[in-house]
Parts: sequence; C-alpha cells; structure tokens
Amino acid sequence: MRTVSGRWAARLAARCMLALAVALGQTAASVPRAAAQQERGGEPVLKSTRAILIDADTGAVLYQRSADELVAPASMSKIMLLLMVFMALRSGELKLDAEFLMSLNAWRTGGAPSRTSSMFVPLGKTATVDELIKGIIVQSGNDAAICIAENMKGSEAVFAEWMTQEARRLGLKKSVFKNATGLHHPEHLMTMRETAMLARHIIKEFPEYYQMFAQREFQYRRHKFVNRNPLLGVVPGVDGLKTGYLEASGYSLVASAKQDNRRLVIAISGAESQADRRDDGKRLLEWGFKNYSEAKLFEAGEIVGHARIWGGQRMYMPLVGGNGGVSVVLPRVPANPKVTARIHYTGPLKPPLKKGQQVAVLRVTTSTDATSDVPLYAAEDVGPAGFMWRGLDSLLYLATRWIP
Repeated sequence: MRTVSGRWAARLAARCMLALAVALGQTAASVPRAAAQQERGGEPVLKSTRAILIDADTGAVLYQRSADELVAPASMSKIMLLLMVFMALRSGELKLDAEFLMSLNAWRTGGAPSRTSSMFVPLGKTATVDELIKGIIVQSGNDAAICIAENMKGSEAVFAEWMTQEARRLGLKKSVFKNATGLHHPEHLMTMRETAMLARHIIKEFPEYYQMFAQREFQYRRHKFVNRNPLLGVVPGVDGLKTGYLEASGYSLVASAKQDNRRLVIAISGAESQADRRDDGKRLLEWGFKNYSEAKLFEAGEIVGHARIWGGQRMYMPLVGGNGGVSVVLPRVPANPKVTARIHYTGPLKPPLKKGQQVAVLRVTTSTDATSDVPLYAAEDVGPAGFMWRGLDSLLYLATRWIP
C-alpha cells in the first residue's frame, strides 16, 4: 500500500482546512453558542459498550467504540435475512403475495411454544411473504424468519450459509450467520461496524423495500404488533431498522435517520436496559447531526493528487473524484481543527489503466478520529511504455522507491 506524501499531502491538508473553515462559517449560525461550547471536542457519553456512527452517503465513520469486536447480534441479524428476501424480490425469484407454510420446526423454535418474539402464525397455516416481512420488521417474529428460510432454501442451516456467503460478497469479512433469527448460537456473530455497513447497503440499494422499516404497527389475524424500534417518533427522521436482545450481549440497536438531506446510521450493543439502549441511540444520532456536516473538497474533474505508475507512457497518474467531485464529512466545531489527508493505493500502478478506473482512496481524518474514505479514479488512459523504458523505470523504482 502506497501513500502520496510531500507537496500533494500538504496541498490536500490545506484544501481540507479551507473546507473546514467554510463549513464552520456556514454552520456557526445554526449552532447555539452554549451548545457549541458544550459539545466542542467532546464525545457522546454512552452506556453501551460497543457503538459506531457513520454517514450514510459517504461512509465516513464519525464515532466508534469497540466497533470491530465480534458479538452476538441477536435479532439485528434479521436485517441480513431481509436483504436476502429483498434481493429475491427484485430478481423476480420471489413475490410478495407468495404463500409460505409454517412448519412444525419453525412454529416450535420461533413460534408460540418458543416463548420468544413471535408473529404467531398457526402451525400448518400459510402466510404471505409480505406478511412475514412485516412480522419480522415490526414484531421481530422468529417464526416468520425461520419460515422464510425454510421455504426459500429448504432448511434454516442452508439459508444461514447463504447469508454468510452474501456477507462476504458485500465486504463483511467477520460476520458469520448460523441461523435466520439471531437466537443464541456461539458462532453466530457480527461486529457493529459490519452491522452498520449492512444497514447502509440496504438503505442505498433497496430504497423501495427499506421504507417498510418505518411501519409503526402491523395487524396480523387477531394480533396487533407495535414496532420495537424505540427511536421511531422520538428522534426526527428515524425510519429504521432493528432492535435485538440476548443476555450474552445485552440490548442492541441498528437505526438510521435522515435530517436536512443527510442520513446517519448507528449500531450499538451492550446496553444494560431498554432505556439505556433508547437513550444511547438518541444521544448518538443527535450528536452526529449537531457536530458534523458535509464539505466539498474538490469539484468534478479537479485533480486531487497523483499516483506513481510503473512502466507506463507517463510516470504518474492524475487522480480525480467521481462525477460529483470529492466531498467529506468534517466536524462543525472541532476542539483542535487539525485535518490530515492521505491518498492510499496499491502501487506502483501498472498499465494499462483506463479513464474512470478506481485506483486509489482519499482518506481524510479529523482530530476527533472521524474518517472519510473517498474513491479516486484515473483521470485519463495510460498504456504500457516500450521495453527499454520499462527497464529503466524498473531500475529507477528499485533504486529510489520514489513516489511523486
């Protein structure tokens, strides 16, 4: 992994400081002085032992505590099951009005006899996929989750393996699923970082189904269920996702809210009570919206930096952001307005390189350890050089390890 340093790093840091100054100037009027002084440099005081807060649009990590610790996610892992359902619905493999049979195993393990959260589908009866989804989102029905798994893949175990495989494809490197419900299994584990990443993926890629998480109530047969998300109607803009509880990991929550065209995602675990879970979730979201804002560093097409090329028609590649330029999330009122920026890439780059090909990442880190990773792309095509130049370039690179 190579890092751009020297004048380009200094230029990036200067650009970040300028953007920070602009952001402060634009937002100062909206942050009361007393509140700004109270929050300056501080972090939210949480009782949960594991937590993460990310910006949904950029993926920037605004707060984290033991976010990479593997822990039993409880019913929060049902959002992985729901992702599999959403994928099948979009592909046409599944229909919302399809009827799924409630088996003896699903009824006994997750239904009324289990004394766990249940949708109470009668044994041997059917429910539509639409009803089962709502039973999972609103009531966290374990019987509904097992019913879906069995009807889609033949068994819950096979479905859980499919969940783990999809998690790896999405870049969730640690999460392992052993059932469809989140009921206790020693190897059924997730991290708060990957839980938030999964929620962000659902929000961005399946907006037509994500809106179902905001449903407040669900009537099924003679049962009326109320959404268990404690932040719905409490924090403005909250519209998902899922709670969880196991004695081993405490009370947990993955949630998202949108305010003023900005969306944040949180995942917390290890709260000792439902009240602590609610208060921590509320405090973390409110802190994120109050203390951070998006700032544009580079316009579309503007050169961000350069990366070294080996054996190419030129020695270094100009790097640009995406079609919308380069935007990062910065603190509104930092205690120490220090911002560092580095371009990371696996180098030297080797031709051929195509314009628009992602070749690097810009990582911006603030004094509060908030990080934003922004993909950078090749600004032009670069083909391979001739044999003689490749040989000279190899000698130059081996002798100096020089990166402009």
